[in-house]
Amino acid sequence: MAEAATTNFATSADGTRIAFDREGAGPPVVLIGGAMQYRAPGSPTAELARHLASHGFEVVEYDRRGRGDSPADPPITLAQTLDDLAAVIGELTEGADDAVALFGNSSGGAIAIAAAAAGLPISRIVVFEVPLGEELGTNAAEELAALRTALDEGGSEAGIAQFMSGMPPEWLEHLRNSPEWERARSIGPSLVPDLEALAWTQSTARSALWAGIAQPVLALVGSEAFPIMRDAADSMVANLSHAEQRVIEASDHRWEPRVLALAIAGFLVDGAR
Repeated sequence: MAEAATTNFATSADGTRIAFDREGAGPPVVLIGGAMQYRAPGSPTAELARHLASHGFEVVEYDRRGRGDSPADPPITLAQTLDDLAAVIGELTEGADDAVALFGNSSGGAIAIAAAAAGLPISRIVVFEVPLGEELGTNAAEELAALRTALDEGGSEAGIAQFMSGMPPEWLEHLRNSPEWERARSIGPSLVPDLEALAWTQSTARSALWAGIAQPVLALVGSEAFPIMRDAADSMVANLSHAEQRVIEASDHRWEPRVLALAIAGFLVDGAR
């Protein structure tokens, strides 16, 4: 039986405290949330952590800077986000040769890849439906500029609305009408690193940008994925030296925790053999 989750704190390079939960025992796996994710009991990510821990891993879910129990003043940057991840990893490792596996959901997958490129101690990476735009495109950079303007002129809620403007409108309406809105409405500034990471993936030819990433990468896509997600997975396989793609049962950019945990565990266990 997996050990129950316990809450801990890591101190980032600038002194910001990053809250994280540890659940289970075994090789560590850090879950990097996507744009609107933070630690919340009963959430799909908390359920994912529980299922993945049952496969023999220590699973770490953390509140990214500016979310939940990791408060921070804006502006919030990708560089700070990588420092925060490094601090969390430092709490999980003991020696210079230790490394952790990462799972990145949606734009959190772009952050995971950026972390590998930055040289953080990472053994393997699994991502789910990273919304990469066209290689050498400008859409993420344009969205980043629009987000910063919205945050400067209208604050957090305006930033969230701008970030979600390209998504099905019912997604934002559902969020605003959910019990989570009171907590989620303040995380607008923390969306900047998501778009920074996606803009980074378009900044240079990916074969060159990712040339130094040697870790095995598994790009997961849902059986009913949006076309951009399938194209992004294809691009990762084409431009990362050790990447593969796999389809799991999922639709509308959402996954079932038990199914996703099984896919992650299978890839990580294979790598340990």
